[in-house]
Amino acid sequence: MPKLPRLNAQDAEKLLFSAGFTMSRSKGSHRIYIKEDIRVVIPFHAGKILHPKIVKQVIEAIEISKENDA
Repeated sequence: MPKLPRLNAQDAEKLLFSAGFTMSRSKGSHRIYIKEDIRVVIPFHAGKILHPKIVKQVIEAIEISKENDA
């Protein structure tokens, strides 16, 4: 498996928006994005790089949503 990219919260948000996700709500420093039945939670902390597990969740959610669209 190739290495995951290092993303901050703003970059992950751009990827989700470009894949058709919308921001459902926010709670504290976490933002919840949704598309159909797929939900992704992104912690927004200024200047921090997202944990690789969260980056993996974002990428997998985008891939699943693209499969559902096809």
